Amino acid sequence: MSAPLGRRALTEAVGTAALVTVVVGSGIQATELTRDVGVQLLANSLATVFGLGVLIALLGPVSGAHFNPVVTLAAWFTGRRGKDGPTARDVAAYIPAQIAGAVVGAVAADAMFGKPLVQWSTHDRFAGHLWLGEVVATAGLILLIFGLACTDRAHLGPVAVASYIGAAYWFTSSTSFANPAVTIGRAFTDTFAGIAPHSLGPFIAAQLVGAALGLGLVLAVFGRPAPAQAGTVPLQREPERTAPTLP
Repeated sequence: MSAPLGRRALTEAVGTAALVTVVVGSGIQATELTRDVGVQLLANSLATVFGLGVLIALLGPVSGAHFNPVVTLAAWFTGRRGKDGPTARDVAAYIPAQIAGAVVGAVAADAMFGKPLVQWSTHDRFAGHLWLGEVVATAGLILLIFGLACTDRAHLGPVAVASYIGAAYWFTSSTSFANPAVTIGRAFTDTFAGIAPHSLGPFIAAQLVGAALGLGLVLAVFGRPAPAQAGTVPLQREPERTAPTLP
């Protein structure tokens, strides 16, 4: 089933909002239940894995379930000469929707737990090893998503992508944000999952570098560019409207 661009953009906003609500809300809940940072991270990562998997399975058939500007940009870049990938118009609608959704998700999580609705995070994440963690996390995510598409296994996206993010929470120094929209949204909450505004620029730059590296790895590993329609789930395009044929 194809959907018009407005509906797909709304789906991206709703999906990204829900994802950030899961990330921030589970982080708040975890810190209120235990002071053990390891247990807090475990709870946060498990909730994110389950929530992300459900969101991809539910919303993927509508918008492709990108929920991530670097995924949208990578899909556009690889498909810019074809007809199946996102167009520049799609990108212009998806990315603002993802960012707006991420901010709404953070505010919603804070509201549910009685926190200030908008409070800039004071969680400093300004360090070179964290930026390297974001490069690695984002490169792996792009390699996975587009690699699945190259091998006609995009249907595994809900499980594979959620599992990768859950693992990357633990094996990367940055706990795997790997998403510029989510990164921006998490600056609006001064809680466990937050990131200080001054840390945003380097994190997002590292994610863009990681996305480019990931696409390079797709080419190196699979021997051809990723399909234009690659996304967490293949993008459902709106069919072209043609004029009715007169009798």
